[in-house]
Amino acid sequence: MMNQLDQLKSLTTVVADTGNFLQLAQFAPRDATTNPSLILKAVQSPDYAPLLTDTVAAHQGLALDEIVDRVLVRFGLEILKVVPGRVSTEVDARLSFDKAATLARARRIIGLYEAAGIARERVLIKIASTWEGIQAARELELEGIHCNLTLLFSFCQAVACGEAGIQLISPFVGRIYDWYKKSAGPAWDEAAMAGANDPGVKSVAQIFSYYKKHDIRTEVMGASFRNVGQIQALAGCDLLTISPDLLAQLQQLDAALPLALDADAAKRLDLAEVSFDEAAFRFALNQDAMATEKLAEGIRLFAVDSAKLDQMIVS
Repeated sequence: MMNQLDQLKSLTTVVADTGNFLQLAQFAPRDATTNPSLILKAVQSPDYAPLLTDTVAAHQGLALDEIVDRVLVRFGLEILKVVPGRVSTEVDARLSFDKAATLARARRIIGLYEAAGIARERVLIKIASTWEGIQAARELELEGIHCNLTLLFSFCQAVACGEAGIQLISPFVGRIYDWYKKSAGPAWDEAAMAGANDPGVKSVAQIFSYYKKHDIRTEVMGASFRNVGQIQALAGCDLLTISPDLLAQLQQLDAALPLALDADAAKRLDLAEVSFDEAAFRFALNQDAMATEKLAEGIRLFAVDSAKLDQMIVS
């Protein structure tokens, strides 16, 4: 029998969630995703520090934000030598509520890739799933710049992304799980809340079913996993982006991996179509304490790591 990683690849597109491109070949993912935290971690390693120092040295005199984008793209270019598909490169999280600035940075990142000979079809621009981020991505998609809307925790964010014609969304399974586990405290029952009952898994399954029922073309990529059980419970999702540690665990498992999410079955569900304008979106997000808190926290954490990367460049 094939190991579970190989079985998963027959059901779902497997994506590596890492800035460590030297590790990618052993897992043979189709795509790879990065974020500020992963890049910051990578550049502190002796294997990758030269990419930072060489890129900074080659572009002395440029504005700090442009040097940062060149560092991110440099990692993306190395990743694209290993994966046959796409790489996701993130716009600075500190711009999450600035549509115009997000558009400018996204266009510059794509321009840097294209100047290096990479077609825009091989790049996804990662943007936080704020209202401003979603509207920026709507415009980018019309220009043929495809986007990956990240830090997505709620159904209203997913619906708004679908309405905006976004290429791909990344609902964060593990961070949803973290919030509910912390909220429950001693009452949390790990066994009872595992698999299909995991709150992060349930969130992705709801979004997946809604998209398939209503023929929404946006791809669903489950992200931010805490254990292989969450991954197994989402087998059949369009894509799953998985850390190297969990990819390695799946490679060591040889039990059968059944299909968990079925697009054909979703089409038969009775799911009403909904829509969110800006006011309705903001209210729905406000009413979801988990999503509100995790979105804000995620932006803060990425902003902190972006500032640390800035400091490494200027020091």
